[in-house]
Amino acid sequence: MTSIDLNADLGEGFGRWRLTDDEGLLSVVTSANVACGFHAGDPATMRRVCELAVARGVTVGAQVSYRDLAGFGRRAMDVPSAELAAEVAYQIGALDVFARAAGTRVAYVKPHGALYHRMVRDEAQAAAVVDGVLLAGGALPVLGLPGSRLLELAGRAGLPVVAEAFADRAYTDEGTLVPRGQDGAVVADPDAVVERSVALAVSGAVVARSGARVEVRARSLCVHGDTPGAVELARRVRRRLEASGVRVGAFA
Repeated sequence: MTSIDLNADLGEGFGRWRLTDDEGLLSVVTSANVACGFHAGDPATMRRVCELAVARGVTVGAQVSYRDLAGFGRRAMDVPSAELAAEVAYQIGALDVFARAAGTRVAYVKPHGALYHRMVRDEAQAAAVVDGVLLAGGALPVLGLPGSRLLELAGRAGLPVVAEAFADRAYTDEGTLVPRGQDGAVVADPDAVVERSVALAVSGAVVARSGARVEVRARSLCVHGDTPGAVELARRVRRRLEASGVRVGAFA
C-alpha cells in the first residue's frame, strides 16, 4: 500500500499572537513541524504544542530557521556557518526540552522559509545545518526538498533523509518551488490542492506552473497551516488520500 506522511508548520505564534490553528491541525496531520523561537514560537507555545501533539499521537519535529522574528524567517540572510550550526542545535535542544516533558522527543528536523529554500543549492548553508543537527545529538531524520543539497549532505553524514512535497505550492520545471513573491506561487483553489495531493502520493508527480509534468517523489506532504481554511483543507486532503487507498502515517 502507498503511504505518506502529512506534516504542518505549527506553533507559529508569539506571545498573544497566534497564526496557526494548532489544535485543529493536530487532529489531522501525522507530523508537527514546531517553530523553535527564531521565526515564530516562544517557550509557552512550544510546550503547549508538544503536549497537544502527544495527546493526539502526532510526531514532533523541530522547524529551525534563521533568527528572523520580524520577517517570519522568510528574508534572505547571510549567517556564518559556525554560527548557523550552533543556532540550529540550539533550536533543536530548546524544543526537545518541552517534547521530553510532554513524554516524547524531537523526532526529525525541517528547516523553514528562506533557510529551506537557500539549501536547495547552497552547499555551505546546507552543511552548516547538517552540522547543527549532528551537534544536537542523535541521527535525526532531515526533511527537505527532493534533490536539494541539504538532503544530499545529510545523507552523506549518515542522517536519514525524507523528501517532502507541497500540494499548495506551484512548482518550476526543475522541481523547485516558485518563489512566494511571484504570481501563482501559492495554489489557492482547494479542489486543486486536494487533487495535487493525491497525484503526489499515488504517482509521484505534479503539474508545474508551465503545465509540464514534474516528478516529485516524496515521503511527506506539507499542508500549510497559515492559509485561510487550513484545517478543513487538511481534512479534505486526508480524507481523499485515504479514499484513494493511501495510508497516512508518520515517517518517524
